[in-house]
Amino acid sequence: MRELVGGCLCGQVRYWAQADPAFVAVCHCKNCQKQAGTAFSVVIGVPKSALSITGELKTYLDTGESGQAVERNFCPNCGSPITSNAAVMPELTIIKSGSLDDTSWLNPTMHVYCDSAQWWTAIPDSATKFPRMPG
Repeated sequence: MRELVGGCLCGQVRYWAQADPAFVAVCHCKNCQKQAGTAFSVVIGVPKSALSITGELKTYLDTGESGQAVERNFCPNCGSPITSNAAVMPELTIIKSGSLDDTSWLNPTMHVYCDSAQWWTAIPDSATKFPRMPG
């Protein structure tokens, strides 16, 4: 199992998980672009039960393409995005990879919402690509 440790920019929020990721993906949806302030968000799906968080998170309640809720959790002090919880994946928490202390192992093999990808963002030919969220 992989140890995932990370937190926000200011250090007020920290987390730890001991879990093999269900997926490591690049999300190109417009809402991830807006939340990340860039072209995409690299995300890691882990079992909710494996994640421990210390510090206060603030939640923005978003709506996914499915029409179901997406909770976007971030540090209320520095604004760093930490996790998302999507109603369509109730057993998983999605960790925002930029919040990890060690990203050296990351190798996203899947790209979702490729229909929304910025034209100047290269997606490797070897990646599994979905125009939207696989369902």
